[in-house]
Amino acid sequence: MTQEVSRPALLPIVAIIATVLMWASTFVLIRWSATDISPGPLALIRLLAGSATLTLLILWVRRGRPRIPRGRGLAMTAAFGVIWFAVYTLVFNWAGHFLDAGTVAMVVNLAPLMVGVGAVVFFKEAFSRKLFIGMLISLSGIGFITIAGSTGQLAMAGLLIALVAAILYAAGMMVQKLALRDVDPLTATWLGCTAGAIAVLPFLGQTVGEFSEYSTGTIIGAIYMGIGPTALGFWFWGYAMNHFPTGRVASATLAVPAVVVVMSALTLREIPPPLAILGGAICLGGVAVAQLRRPKRRSRPKATTTPEPDTAA
Repeated sequence: MTQEVSRPALLPIVAIIATVLMWASTFVLIRWSATDISPGPLALIRLLAGSATLTLLILWVRRGRPRIPRGRGLAMTAAFGVIWFAVYTLVFNWAGHFLDAGTVAMVVNLAPLMVGVGAVVFFKEAFSRKLFIGMLISLSGIGFITIAGSTGQLAMAGLLIALVAAILYAAGMMVQKLALRDVDPLTATWLGCTAGAIAVLPFLGQTVGEFSEYSTGTIIGAIYMGIGPTALGFWFWGYAMNHFPTGRVASATLAVPAVVVVMSALTLREIPPPLAILGGAICLGGVAVAQLRRPKRRSRPKATTTPEPDTAA
């Protein structure tokens, strides 16, 4: 009887852990493959693998009858896919050519804080005290990371590119919120990834021309990023969000940069400079202050149904 009760409770936890590990591995793989493949072809291979996996997944889940949105829902989903899956992925890949994986992860994970600010500006949500304090804390952390760049410990160009990636990720999340008003999460992820793959098709010629020069490990890594972090990661995340409160699941993403630093140190022998680590920790502290909410007291637990991952991969 104990096993029957614990197994359903254990699966969402496993889903969260698996997703955090997969998303963290993306930062390391992009940095590892930076010398072997350009940002465009890497994005194309990843998104083609992701869209193919999501197509099979949605055909299985929907029993061969996928739900295709129309009008506003389709337009918002396509826009979300182009911003998040295509443009963000390209810029994210580019950042890996300049910075170590840990620093990229710490800068990009400012996105949830930017979403909070964007919600105030564009969705007219209340500007809370926690958001203001979180912004101040994170801005001080950015100051330390910037100092590391100004002293030559980090490439300033890489920091700017990573910051642009964070902005694009936040923009993609906000457009996703609009899309999810008319489209279910799995369909939005599937169509968004497909739209992203179509958007990066101009890199097809470069990919074909250079394909023989890519190492087998690079190709496998790109395909893995499409199947794992892009397709299964979003699915696992949605599963966890349906079993735990949003805030509890979202807080798990704050562990991603720490996992990235450990993975990068073990596999690439790279760690961010001390000032960047300090600044990154302060930034994530600010994100946590702005993002985390006190759990509301409810007589009956109610599952949240909208999977909105709060980390970039």
